[in-house]
Amino acid sequence: MSMRKTRNPELAQAVDSLGDAAQHVRRAVRGKIDEIRATAAAELVKAKAVALKKTGVVQGKVEAVLNRAEARLHRLIAKAQKSLDTAVRLAERRSAASAPKAPARARAEKAAARPRTRKSAPRKAVVTKPKAPAGTSRLRKTAG
Repeated sequence: MSMRKTRNPELAQAVDSLGDAAQHVRRAVRGKIDEIRATAAAELVKAKAVALKKTGVVQGKVEAVLNRAEARLHRLIAKAQKSLDTAVRLAERRSAASAPKAPARARAEKAAARPRTRKSAPRKAVVTKPKAPAGTSRLRKTAG
């Protein structure tokens, strides 16, 4: 938009002064905005550094917890393996102690193969009552 030229030189000088003042204010405000931006960027960098430091600390804590859990897991696995080995060893001992020295069939074959050297004493005869003939009872039936 074009401006009308004023006939009053004081008014023209006031307009020029206002333009210069506006430029000065613009530069001053721009400078303040740049300062605020720089300050905000510096604060943001500081906050980021603190966050990263805290993240590092937290990460260190998490790693320490994980290392402790891992060490505990290794100890428990070693303990479980040791318990398993002990249980297997005891089971082998028990089965070896309770197992027959030779299988029953092999013992029977060995017993049949070797000759008897000792004869057993003759057995006494067992006296049994003679059985009653079939169809008769102890009591006789009487006719009548």
